[in-house]
Amino acid sequence: MTDTATPNQNDAPEARVIIFDTTLRDGEQSPGCSMTVDEKIRVAEVLEGMGVDVIEAGFPIASEGDFQAVHEIAKRVKGSVVCGLARAAAGDIDRAGEALHPAARKRVHTFIGTSPLHRKYQLQLDAEQVHERVIESVTRARRYTDDVEWSGMDASRTEPDFLFRCIESAIKAGATTVNIPDTVGYAYPEEFADLIREIRNNVPNIDKAVISVHCHNDLGLAVANSLRAVEAGARQIECTINGIGERAGNCSLEEVVMAMRVRADRLPYRSHVVTQDIMKASRLVSAITGFQVQPNKAIVGANAFAHESGIHQDGVLKNAQTYEIMRPEDVGLFRSNLVMGKHSGRHAFKKKLEELGYSIGENALNDAFIRFKALADKKKEVFDEDIVALVDDGIQATAQRVRLVRLHVECGSDVRPEAALVLEVDGETRSAVCQGDGPVDATFRAIREIFPHPASLQLFQVGAVTQGTDAQAEVTVRLAEDGKTVNGQAADTDTIVASARAYVSALNKLLTKREKSAPAALSA
Repeated sequence: MTDTATPNQNDAPEARVIIFDTTLRDGEQSPGCSMTVDEKIRVAEVLEGMGVDVIEAGFPIASEGDFQAVHEIAKRVKGSVVCGLARAAAGDIDRAGEALHPAARKRVHTFIGTSPLHRKYQLQLDAEQVHERVIESVTRARRYTDDVEWSGMDASRTEPDFLFRCIESAIKAGATTVNIPDTVGYAYPEEFADLIREIRNNVPNIDKAVISVHCHNDLGLAVANSLRAVEAGARQIECTINGIGERAGNCSLEEVVMAMRVRADRLPYRSHVVTQDIMKASRLVSAITGFQVQPNKAIVGANAFAHESGIHQDGVLKNAQTYEIMRPEDVGLFRSNLVMGKHSGRHAFKKKLEELGYSIGENALNDAFIRFKALADKKKEVFDEDIVALVDDGIQATAQRVRLVRLHVECGSDVRPEAALVLEVDGETRSAVCQGDGPVDATFRAIREIFPHPASLQLFQVGAVTQGTDAQAEVTVRLAEDGKTVNGQAADTDTIVASARAYVSALNKLLTKREKSAPAALSA
């Protein structure tokens, strides 16, 4: 006998699945990822617009920047619940409550490790002490809001009886959502579904709270585990845009949402997410974080709706459903015949951006149009991919302490490469001339001379946005410092200019990340 509801129940209240997005919290903990306050606000506004139920805006105790981000998002977001994370500690909870104060709808999310491994090695607490912390933390969080979520970190590796006891006590203390994290991505789908069923059968007051799941992707099972948990009775999925997050990432928002939509026959559940905004959110998060979406990524990858096999192409031309189980426009990917070139006007450019999933302000639009015109003068044909790279590059360039002003490079087979560089640092213009083993090395040396820093270069990667010798080069630079890594990306028809801008982008992200601390037991 299955625990799945029948297909004709997908409009019933019990079929509703709450989408809890943690891109701004767990997603930002991805190695190499860092967002400024302004960038977090932009992502939060897109998440709210696409109908996400709960936005976990950050971890207020982690840094002043995280506190400000949660506070500002709490002031601006009205439609979604704004959530702040807190360890089971008074200082954390009070800081989260303070950050969330302006929110129209707010949630404090408090957590503690419950598994034997976490109790012994991370917390150095016995089971009774952890149980007491559960009650104390939820009780304190209720001072700030009636909407309190409690998580048992590493729940999937916790003794069931102890986990049941903690859940029951958390609900008695006032938790309205209880989250069951598969913190290290260890669970298997049927095993995880069994755990959810056991919680429903063994926690006497479980009917007074929503069961949530937070699955990591270490074994590539995060989406499968989340969906099986919903079939077993969970009604909140914690996920991120593009599946970003700690280590191998989190459950992907776009994948669970589209799985429920496309396979409503097997998954008779619904969310409030406007799926046509998925590409917009994916591209914004990718541009801000510097994390490129792999081409074969489900739903949002460049190849998700591409067909190269002759058999596939023939089938799609005759009937798209032969090889496409969803329409590109269902996720906000619109095919267009609008060809862009140097004679294209501002209105056509704006329409093209909208078709590509971008919604930007007038100032950003003006800036992007100017750069588009400059690009169109250099290239014979401007492809959609060029425009995506151009706009993404502009998104990364906002709110930077360090800016590239000018770069001149001399190189060749009979000269030692030399770079003359001008940067603007906190409003002050600085310059340097350096030689190197190649033009990129000379440019990077000049950056380090103007802005000395101990970070090491971990990755330098160059790719072409489109085909042809006039194609834009898209460069990724990864810097590492004191265990923190950041990615910077930039695109330009000049590979050396793109390299300099990517390095500067990474450097700015590193300056942001320096402000963040890493409290113990950070990940739920």
